[in-house]
Amino acid sequence: MAKRSIIHMLNPMKHNSPFDVNMAIDAGYDVVIPYENIESGEVAGLTQDAIFSRGPKGVKMTGLFIGGRDIGLAMDMLDEAKGAMVPPFEISVFADPSGAFTTAAALVACVEKQLTQHFSQSLDGMKTVVFGGTGPVGLATAVIAAEQGAQTTIVDHFSMDTALELAADAKRRYGVDLRGTTAASDADKARLIADADIVFCTAKAGIQVLNASLLADAKQLKVAGDVNAVPPLGIEGVNLMDMGEPLVHATQAQGAVGVGSLAVGNVKYKLQHALLQQTLESEKPVYLDFRHAFNGARKLV
Repeated sequence: MAKRSIIHMLNPMKHNSPFDVNMAIDAGYDVVIPYENIESGEVAGLTQDAIFSRGPKGVKMTGLFIGGRDIGLAMDMLDEAKGAMVPPFEISVFADPSGAFTTAAALVACVEKQLTQHFSQSLDGMKTVVFGGTGPVGLATAVIAAEQGAQTTIVDHFSMDTALELAADAKRRYGVDLRGTTAASDADKARLIADADIVFCTAKAGIQVLNASLLADAKQLKVAGDVNAVPPLGIEGVNLMDMGEPLVHATQAQGAVGVGSLAVGNVKYKLQHALLQQTLESEKPVYLDFRHAFNGARKLV
């Protein structure tokens, strides 16, 4: 009897994401098995249960997906799974907690494309602000941008301590320098974007972070990207499908453009599909995180 393809989905939270389950099936997996409330110390045992039960042929049709909301924990779990492999019993592992890695990769790639297209510049040296930067998508966005040389600030709405702690953790884990700060008022936001080249808006859905008045004070803004698809949108004047449309409210910034959430989402969807297919079809096991996601997103845009 022919073996079916199986992906085991590990989640440290109460529920697995229906989005991820659907994506895995649409990418070609026959069977999707969710695991909930998984602790990091349990990953190695679950991984070895998965690799030793199917034989050399079956192991090539077996994958592991790591979800959750904490990108640091997801990376730890990815490392634990990789360390549990016993060649030739190895399977591919893909970490994408809350879709943060694929969403962030798509966002940064889309903004980078517009920066190159409209300003003939790269992210290297760009002064970049990430609103909602202490959430999973925001932090992944900040790390990706910083790895490309951007001078990146993560912004928490309430807590300076949270921003500073996550910036220090990013330095320890990924070797990137992030600045952490807070912005609870329009005055705080205006100060941050006054001389910013790039703005990423990754705050909670349904919250407008930057209004027209704030954008009018941005003097050197080049590209603003938003991932909020729930009204009111995160950046006033950036529409859902915008991909390089003028930022009409950034009146002092010469030629500034915006990237909307559905434009980003279209790339994210294709990217997650492609990476899931890669875990299923690759001849050799692959271990995919935000870096692989960003490389893939660049190709898609």
